[in-house]
Amino acid sequence: MDSVKYRAPDAAKTGLKRRTVLKGLGAVATLPTGVWAATSAVIASRTFSTPRHTTRYLECGPVDGPLMIFLHGWPELSLIWRAQMEALASDGWRCIAPDMRGYGGSSAPAALDAYTNEQVVRDMAELHDHFGGKPAIWVGHDWGSVIAASLVAHEPARSRGVVLISVSYFADANALPTLVALIDRTIYPANEYPDGQWDYYRYYTTHFEAAVSDLDADKAASLASIYRSGDPTSMGKPSANALVTRKGGRFGEAHRAPPMKPDPALWPGADFDALVEAFDAHGFRPPCAWYLNDAANIAYARRAPNGGQILKPVMFVNGEYDQINTINGNRYGDPMRAACTDLTIVNLLGAHWLPLERKRELVQAIRTWLQDKNLSATRP
Repeated sequence: MDSVKYRAPDAAKTGLKRRTVLKGLGAVATLPTGVWAATSAVIASRTFSTPRHTTRYLECGPVDGPLMIFLHGWPELSLIWRAQMEALASDGWRCIAPDMRGYGGSSAPAALDAYTNEQVVRDMAELHDHFGGKPAIWVGHDWGSVIAASLVAHEPARSRGVVLISVSYFADANALPTLVALIDRTIYPANEYPDGQWDYYRYYTTHFEAAVSDLDADKAASLASIYRSGDPTSMGKPSANALVTRKGGRFGEAHRAPPMKPDPALWPGADFDALVEAFDAHGFRPPCAWYLNDAANIAYARRAPNGGQILKPVMFVNGEYDQINTINGNRYGDPMRAACTDLTIVNLLGAHWLPLERKRELVQAIRTWLQDKNLSATRP
């Protein structure tokens, strides 16, 4: 196993700006070159449908380039990958980023059990077939990391390698029984925090309608409150997510997010507006339903060949300031280390939203790993 640490430069202080047209979305964003990758790639919005599912996706890069497919998590959208797609498209990759099931322009079934990992992996397999089915590099963040790893574990022929960001791989599924067993009890004593930082996850399973209602009360404020940069002083202390049940919800007695502006260092204005518009269409119910299928997800994980072991090259990108998911100083990375035979771990000085918070550093980490593993776009 390789371990690499990229030290991020100070916050981007830029004055130059450029304009990139996002075809199909009707959005024109003014992007600081020091924050977003300095490329001229044009991202197109398209739709692919089968009898069982519709996927809206973003695409850029040469149509004859090797595939790199980016999978977002909660509560995100394909647009979270804009910086990485533009940069890697300039390297020759054909970059694809779908809106996952329940998000954006993709299908959002009403049934809560429609959001199992198995169903979403099938969505991605169909999309992959649409692009010819040649082995791809899969890149996932948060729940997208769960799906990317699950797909590679179940159907390894679809992959040349996989990049997992913020959420590590669990061969027995990313589920409460798996996560709670690994809680760092020096931070979360069992008598005070039985579910540790995963209390918010438990709250979905016990108070789902209330959790969704609170998030939907002011969708823009909810999203702005969720997307915040990392705070190194928070590490080693209980996360606010460990207090959701005792507060009676994520936002406590108010049952709605406090008024808050989005952080422009994470989301450019036009892209954040597109994110809010997408959540206005479906609300938080479909995305939050992903948390309600632990039993089905565990059963599916246990059907993977070789006990879920991944033999393809894997890079895990860890946020050093991620109170929920960091693998530093605890046992959360142990199942991934056991299940991945060719694992590289990279640490970035950010929290959970690394595709936004550490745009350039994440691109560089992916480029370096691709080169080290002889997976570059120019490889014959």
